[in-house]
Parts: sequence; structure tokens; C-alpha cells
Amino acid sequence: MIRWVGAGLCILGLFLFLSALISFGMSLRVGIDKDHPGPLVTSGAFAISRNPLYIAFGLVLIGIFFIFPNSILFLYLIAGLWLLNRQVLREEDSLKKIYGEEYRSYCKKVRRYL
Repeated sequence: MIRWVGAGLCILGLFLFLSALISFGMSLRVGIDKDHPGPLVTSGAFAISRNPLYIAFGLVLIGIFFIFPNSILFLYLIAGLWLLNRQVLREEDSLKKIYGEEYRSYCKKVRRYL
């Protein structure tokens, strides 16, 4: 039973990942381009969470652990979630500098995760 939950979380994570990619549209890029940042994406999946891609990765990590529960994957899960959160916090600092009040206003309306 728990493996089915894990599979469901993985599928949900993949669906959220694809939804976030579609929401990004033409603004999709790797990293933050400080010189040419483009518009701040706040619609689609980003209207629900400021970090839907990271939530998707987290769901997949949790799902994999439920499918194959063992101590090594548990450590991988904890380290992965910690690193995802660390990256989110670093990116938020950059986005505040780039987008200023527009990003701060967005933060007041939409949660960091869920």
C-alpha cells in the first residue's frame, strides 16, 4: 500500500513539474539572469506556490523513499530536502534584489511552498 502512495507522489511531482514548466513559458531558463531577468512569472503553478519546481522534486524524493524505504534513501531524502530549501532561500534573496517591490508583493500573496 505504501508503495502505491509513493508512486502517486512521484506522478503528482511529475505533473506539478510539467505544469510549472508550462507556466514558465518563454521565461524558462537555467539560473537567474541578473542582466536580462525577463518578467516575473506569477501565474499558473506560480500562483499557488512560489517554488512549484522544487515542490515537484521534493514530492518525487519522498515518493521514491516510500517505494524503496531504506536508511540510505532516507538520508538521501533528508539531504535532498535540506538542499532544496537552501537553494530556494538563496534564489529568493536574488529575486528580491532583481525584482524589488514586485517580488516582495508577490511573496505576500503566494506561499513559499504550499
